[in-house]
Amino acid sequence: MNKKLLCAALLGGLGVAQVASAQDYDDRWYLTGAAGFNIQDNDRNTRNAPFASLGLGKFVSPNWSIDGELNYQNPNWDSNQDLNWSQYGISFDARYHFIEEGRDWAPYLLMGLGYQREEIEIDNFPNPDSPYEEEEGAAALKLGAGVQGHAGRARLRAELAYRAVGIDGTRAQLVNDDPFPENNDGEDWYGDVLASVGVVVPLGPEPMAAPPPAPVPSCADLDDDGDGVNNCDDKCPGSQAGQTIGPDGCPVPVTIDLKGVNFDFDKATLRPDAVAILSEATEILRRYPELRVEVAGHTDLCGADAYNQGLSERRATAVYDYLTSNGVDASRLIGPIGYGESRPLEPTDQNLPGCKSETNRRTELNVQN
Repeated sequence: MNKKLLCAALLGGLGVAQVASAQDYDDRWYLTGAAGFNIQDNDRNTRNAPFASLGLGKFVSPNWSIDGELNYQNPNWDSNQDLNWSQYGISFDARYHFIEEGRDWAPYLLMGLGYQREEIEIDNFPNPDSPYEEEEGAAALKLGAGVQGHAGRARLRAELAYRAVGIDGTRAQLVNDDPFPENNDGEDWYGDVLASVGVVVPLGPEPMAAPPPAPVPSCADLDDDGDGVNNCDDKCPGSQAGQTIGPDGCPVPVTIDLKGVNFDFDKATLRPDAVAILSEATEILRRYPELRVEVAGHTDLCGADAYNQGLSERRATAVYDYLTSNGVDASRLIGPIGYGESRPLEPTDQNLPGCKSETNRRTELNVQN
């Protein structure tokens, strides 16, 4: 596998890993670059060497990221540093980030799978074909840990990993032709330590922050029936428009004051002073066309109940007729209704002279909404 194939595999593998959905985290693709030091397995008989990597990745959940990385290092033989040893490969790494709200850095764990290839010159003097080049490749497993933090637009990484690389057996087959069998160490895999620092550069514009959730209104903020009393305090949530509402949200009876619209004893005829008061009441009803009122008549406590009932009805009719003749629509009036002597304002004994209470000889307009 050459370097061009490795690049193609990197791009193709990461394309499969893409997740498309509306995210609550930064799911932009990003480029990675790192430089570090490769501590070679002692059984390789090679010197430790610097290495570099280049990759592409993205977060696929708030905590998981997936990267594809190409790496290259050029260690030398311990015995002969003039002989070439090129080592390069690809890995697909998953990192789990331990993110904590309000903290700009997060530790992570790393696990990855990949492929490493070696191009090695071997000296088997006095063979006339010496030195010769050996090429081999094998799967690689990587485990590690690191920390990643924000640095403006970019992010910084520091990482320590262990990479185990298998041996494909090519070197073992060379023993029969190699006059120096010590070149084959009999190992099935090598383990290298990788220490590096790197940078992560997101691609594309910064994602817009999600708007904060709308506050959930409490009952104290709501007034479903629009009566001016919040839902917490409203004991009558079904109030109708136009009703007079008390502090508990319930309709309260309202009477248009007709104080002074009284009648002479045993009479149902409007007195001149009563007409002036009824004129004001008529104006109120014109000003508030949504009001509906009950026209009620009352008597004092003198006389028989049945007689007083009829007298109260005649008094209510006198007021009712005045209102309708002065422009108040009859559909807004309930009645006329007589209550007789059943609702006195000044209770008195009907067997005493005080039973003739002018206050009780009255009419009322009781608001119904």
